[in-house]
Amino acid sequence: MSTAQELSGRLALVTGAGRGIGEAVVRVLVERGCRVLATDVDREGIDALAREHGGSVVARVLDVTDAAAVEALVADAEETVGALDIAVNVAGILRCSPVGELTDEDWAATFAVNTNGVFHVSRAVSRRMAGRGAGSIVTVASNAAGIPRTTMAAYAASKAASVMFTKCLGLELAPLGVRCNTVSPGSTLTDMQRGMWPAGEERDDGPAARRVIAGDLASYRTGIPLGRIADPSDIAEAVAFLVSDRARHITLHDLYVDGGATLRA
Repeated sequence: MSTAQELSGRLALVTGAGRGIGEAVVRVLVERGCRVLATDVDREGIDALAREHGGSVVARVLDVTDAAAVEALVADAEETVGALDIAVNVAGILRCSPVGELTDEDWAATFAVNTNGVFHVSRAVSRRMAGRGAGSIVTVASNAAGIPRTTMAAYAASKAASVMFTKCLGLELAPLGVRCNTVSPGSTLTDMQRGMWPAGEERDDGPAARRVIAGDLASYRTGIPLGRIADPSDIAEAVAFLVSDRARHITLHDLYVDGGATLRA
């Protein structure tokens, strides 16, 4: 089945769209014929997408931690851009630290973006979708939500909360025709991933990348059975599937896209 233009006529809101997985999601949705409201806390990346894709991408600065700002943006978009058919929660941050050294600020900031932001956006868009009897919401979480990770307690906990929130939302909205799913990536070649590697080892084929693929017994971390780190487009393709009519009977699902790294623990 051809996927070309399968999302033609639909409008999607994507958070964290300025780079990494969010940027890849925008590109894939546009390729499928979707118009995209690309949002990010930083303007540079989303403005570049709008210039590249013309009328198919509308750029808006948005801080997902600000509930009032989220509500205002969604309300304005519905009036001036169009009814939202799709929402993809990608915005996220990572603060690594052993729990004993984890600061209150890092814990709060992580949940503010990764969990509260998902709540703010999903609440605002789902109200409109439910009234129309149709829509699809996808939250990009992490395989860390399903398996313990050393130095990643705040990140893993925030992603686990977002997964369960999205499932609960999906259960409430299923009778109203709105589907809610999550995509849980493993290690993916983004700035966030490279930021975890030692200085000088940021190359995608360098020693840090090879260690990720091989795994690390000292940190209780398995390797990646498929033998490669994901490209952002791998995650974006999963998102595009879940928001399409090909997935019309899928909701409350958490799709792991991690090359088998967690052994689906």
